[in-house]
Amino acid sequence: MSVSWGSLAAILGLAVPVAAALWEFVLAGRKRLGYRVQLDTTIRDSAASGPDTTVLQRMQWDGTNLRDPSVVLLRIENAGWRPLVAADYVAPANDPVGIRIAFPGRRVVGMTVTERSTQVPPTFFVPGAEGFETTGRVISLPKVILNRRAHYKVLAVLDREEGFSDPEFPEPEVSAGVVGGVRGGNIKKTAYYPFASRQVRWLLASLILVSATQSAFTLAGDDEAAPLDCTTGTLHLSGSTAFAPVLREAAKRYEETCPEAHIPLTATSFKGSVDGLGALAAAGADARLPDGRGLGSRLTFSDGPKSDGRPRLLPRPVALSLFTLVVHPDAGVEDLSLKQVRDIYAGTVTNWSQVRGNDVPIHLVSRNPGSGTRTTLEQQVLDGGGPPRVTTADCAGLDRDRPGRCEVGSTGTLLDTVAATPGALGHSEVGAAAAHDDVRQIRIDGYPATLEGADQGAYPYWQTEIAYTYGEPPADSIAAGFLRYLADEVGKDIIRAEGHRPCSELDKPLLCRPSTS
Repeated sequence: MSVSWGSLAAILGLAVPVAAALWEFVLAGRKRLGYRVQLDTTIRDSAASGPDTTVLQRMQWDGTNLRDPSVVLLRIENAGWRPLVAADYVAPANDPVGIRIAFPGRRVVGMTVTERSTQVPPTFFVPGAEGFETTGRVISLPKVILNRRAHYKVLAVLDREEGFSDPEFPEPEVSAGVVGGVRGGNIKKTAYYPFASRQVRWLLASLILVSATQSAFTLAGDDEAAPLDCTTGTLHLSGSTAFAPVLREAAKRYEETCPEAHIPLTATSFKGSVDGLGALAAAGADARLPDGRGLGSRLTFSDGPKSDGRPRLLPRPVALSLFTLVVHPDAGVEDLSLKQVRDIYAGTVTNWSQVRGNDVPIHLVSRNPGSGTRTTLEQQVLDGGGPPRVTTADCAGLDRDRPGRCEVGSTGTLLDTVAATPGALGHSEVGAAAAHDDVRQIRIDGYPATLEGADQGAYPYWQTEIAYTYGEPPADSIAAGFLRYLADEVGKDIIRAEGHRPCSELDKPLLCRPSTS
């Protein structure tokens, strides 16, 4: 099909403003930490606005009147499109401070958090919390987890430092950064519109509207138009519970994009990697397909490669999935050496006090056999070893006064069980663990669960998420269409949003190694 010059001009007229809009609202704002100085006033400034400021002028600290008191209110906010977790802050893993605010010429008399979004945990700001303190002219703030648009406000009371004689105080100096953030990742001072000014918004909207209208009229005159790459039929998904949130969201979006596609999902669609591989092999065998033809209606996703013995199951690496150990907060530990982890699962360490934690028995909560998360733990962390025997079939029956182990069927159930069981230790994919407020993630040999740690070989608990087909599915099948969708930009956005990383975006793509077994 030839493309006319008019069509090409129309396409370019639409592409330029759309690309500008995507850059401003999506790419440039994907991960961004911002702040605003909403109030910075001295008592002498306030004196002109009220008849009686003697109460403020009599403010004291350690029994001494303040020389030149002032008040500052700062808003710290996630001004990007992606959630920020503790591992995103540019700071050593053992440094609890994520943001530092300095007030040149002033010392901090007192400070408090006056407002926070409902999803920001209050435990970050209780007195004595790690990373939440004042020293001289500096306020330290912890590595607060901030979902998209979340914020909190810090109110500080300050006094002029001795020897500082300038009539006006410099603006507060806010130092922080996020890994992978835009424009170097440094915290930015934001205006009321954190993504773009009002003028830029109107300009982009006008350009898009004009160009879209022009393009629509021009393209309507063409004899042919490129069809939307959608497929029809019913697709059955199964496999990993850790990757299930990605697949549920992708299936929903794919059905919205392709109305004639149907992807039925239930609460039991994802029961584990091994279970899914078995179901795929059985469905392929029942179909009695001739050699060289694949099943186009089923996909199974596995945390890592399949075992030997199923030669017609073909792998396609999709993403790198990070996993983490999680504990009940009363364990009193945040870091374990690889040897300590292996000793715990070998049964030679049975109380957290043996690894410098609290005097609490260790209760191991594991996924059922066949879970890819559990298999990865055994292969890459425990060096092929397995957990001790199960002591109770029901996790609610664990004896709180002695060590024990139980098994559960899904990642969500495991996290809920660890949160409800003192001394519990379990394992989960990172995205689900980060979203659960009542468990703590464990660093291994000082390394948190990050892509950088896995990439450098320092963090061992990760695995390749692999999509399996039964034979080579037809190119026009719904299985092939859904795999193309996951590899497209929308699919990759969904994968990243759930804490995984598309294989195509890795610095070392060989980390996403396919299996030929």
